Amino acid sequence: MRALIMPKPGEFILEERNKPIPQNDEVLFKITKVGICGSDIKAYYGTQPFFSYPRVLGHELSAVVKKIPDSAKSSSMHIKEGDEVSILPYLYCGKCIACRKGKTNCCTSLSVLGIHTDGGLQEYICLPSHYAIPSSGINTEDIALVECFAIGFHGVGRPKLDHNEAALVVGTGPIGLGVIHGLKARGIKVIAMDINEKRLNYAKDIAGADFLINSKNTDPEKALGDITGAELAPLVFDATGNAAQMMKAFNYVSAGGSIVYVGLVADDISFKDPVLHAKEITIMGSRNATKEDFLDVISAIKSGKLNTEAFVTHRASLEEAAIKFHSWTLAETACIKAIVSI
Repeated sequence: MRALIMPKPGEFILEERNKPIPQNDEVLFKITKVGICGSDIKAYYGTQPFFSYPRVLGHELSAVVKKIPDSAKSSSMHIKEGDEVSILPYLYCGKCIACRKGKTNCCTSLSVLGIHTDGGLQEYICLPSHYAIPSSGINTEDIALVECFAIGFHGVGRPKLDHNEAALVVGTGPIGLGVIHGLKARGIKVIAMDINEKRLNYAKDIAGADFLINSKNTDPEKALGDITGAELAPLVFDATGNAAQMMKAFNYVSAGGSIVYVGLVADDISFKDPVLHAKEITIMGSRNATKEDFLDVISAIKSGKLNTEAFVTHRASLEEAAIKFHSWTLAETACIKAIVSI
């Protein structure tokens, strides 16, 4: 089978590998579509935490159940051969304190496809069936978007939501857009902030953001104050993955408010303790997603609450991906989401 390998930052090699054989309770999946994520771009530039080379990227996966061996049939009753599925790429132990609490997304020995272990930029992959989530009723390309949106939906589920209050989402890349979609699906008013006018317009026209702030050409705190009656934002979701910007969240959050860090950065984040205490700010991290988040996204796509229109801006075959990948990382390319077909 073909596999696209990243032997080191900035380099890809397309090679032939042996087709994997399912072991024990594993199922054989044929990968059909792979979404390219900000984590993949950080890996390309050598700035992705928890990453090692060589690696096959890809954790936003659409797949088809190719073979269920007899040894896996008793644990695979929810799927059948030929089913289209979304793959939960977070491999968890099921035994640690996080898993026992249902927080498999932050398992203490978590291994993520495409980051800690080889991912989906290859033709086939073997996994236990409980990582497969049936996705009939939505198209193959949308299935590859489920993981991306689930990250945002999971972040939205972290704090308590009040329908009478507005939430600020900083960063309107794919993850930030997922947060906006998740908030709007729950009836929350959204203020979107970015420096990219095209992405801000997408956040309003497609994702449904109610207010926009371009922090490049306006004072973001003043603009936020004008929208909120000088009270600032009770909820701030940061999806930038930029340490300097993440620290500015303390300037945007209201008294008694919460900050949710959905973006990840390999850096330290600092804040002034008197600000934290004066506002009694709650700080939350949000990591990955759960099966329930995946199901929520699939349901939202089916119902039309989550609009995927024009979200995919660039496409390539597995062979073309090695050549086109670099261009997807450039601002002038205006890439929101690239999809690789296998």
